[in-house]
Amino acid sequence: MTDWSRISENMVQEFIFKNEHADERELVLQHKTLFDLPTKLIAEQIAGRRKAKKKLPLWFETIGVVYPPTLNLEQSSSQATAHFKSAFLKSITNHKTITDLTGGFGVDSFFFSKQFDSVTYVEPNGDLLALVKHNHTQLLAHNLHYQNTTAEEFLSSSQPAGVFYLDPARRDVHAKKIFKLSDCAPDITQLPQLFTTAEWVLLKASPLLDIQQGLRELPHTKTVIALSVENEMKELLFLTQRDFTGTPEIIAIDLDSKGEIKSKFAFTQAQEAAAQPVYNEPLHYLYEPGAALLKAGAFKLVAQRFSLHKLAPHTHLYTSVVRLENFPGRAFRIEQLNPTEKQLKALLPAGRAHVAERNYPLIAQQLMKKLKLQEGGDKFVWGFSTAKRKYVAVCERTV
Repeated sequence: MTDWSRISENMVQEFIFKNEHADERELVLQHKTLFDLPTKLIAEQIAGRRKAKKKLPLWFETIGVVYPPTLNLEQSSSQATAHFKSAFLKSITNHKTITDLTGGFGVDSFFFSKQFDSVTYVEPNGDLLALVKHNHTQLLAHNLHYQNTTAEEFLSSSQPAGVFYLDPARRDVHAKKIFKLSDCAPDITQLPQLFTTAEWVLLKASPLLDIQQGLRELPHTKTVIALSVENEMKELLFLTQRDFTGTPEIIAIDLDSKGEIKSKFAFTQAQEAAAQPVYNEPLHYLYEPGAALLKAGAFKLVAQRFSLHKLAPHTHLYTSVVRLENFPGRAFRIEQLNPTEKQLKALLPAGRAHVAERNYPLIAQQLMKKLKLQEGGDKFVWGFSTAKRKYVAVCERTV
């Protein structure tokens, strides 16, 4: 019986659940073994479960789930994004089967199993595969089939398929920026059978990848999705369809913590290029686009569609006289523009605010220091430039 199987036993799980807030380092110092297992293994499970609390609440709540090494957990999809991807793929295809070519911790595979009749999970690491298979059973998912092989080997021997999903890993896990999809493993640019074997391929890329670079490497891309959760950019998705030659649609989507869509903005690059926003000085309200919208690059079109004024060509903030209710981002009411020192103290008596900037000579930390402010409070200070001048705006967030 392997160690991970022992970890899933009731007594061990009860201890892990009861010691959710324990200092795992202290635990290792105090005990060499627990339940005839190295204490280090149990401590790692406590730490893994704690990390899963927000990212994977279903795993966190399920007794018997075993966590892999930290890297596998960190690189896995969140429950919210996996929920969205499974529903999205089901909505665009009638195929009843899907293959996850980069199985990993099995989060995406699990959610695919809720939408498709059959899921094939492909993973070259045999120990990780066995652990994931165990977890899927604990999570009551039984329509999965497991292949202990690489994506390349699986593709070389596979039959025509409906849908492939891939989440290639960065070759250098410490790299801060990914310039090409070919920098990842598996290298999809070297897998031509990927796009001839399946009708649909959904690729999850790093949110740091440049969209234009991704489109150059994936010529049959039909849809690009910039995906954020609660306004934090999480994934960049490329959906390709075999033989598709049309214009790709770009969609900025923000999800809530459960994976439901909060906002959605769809467009094409031609629409963005043709947009002609109206530029103006700051009015009564200020709008900051959400993370997904900024990643998608609809800088001009969003102003046109929502009848907002843009502050400047390279200042991606917007303004209006009347409060806009459904903007895909954050909205603020401007209380004072370029306040004097006396006005700033009256508006921020505690000397605290959240400071941000767009196209401004000082970065946020420098502006905060210049204004002698500390981070915190319920007010916001924005530094930005228009075509005419530079501004500091004291604002209140509107709900």
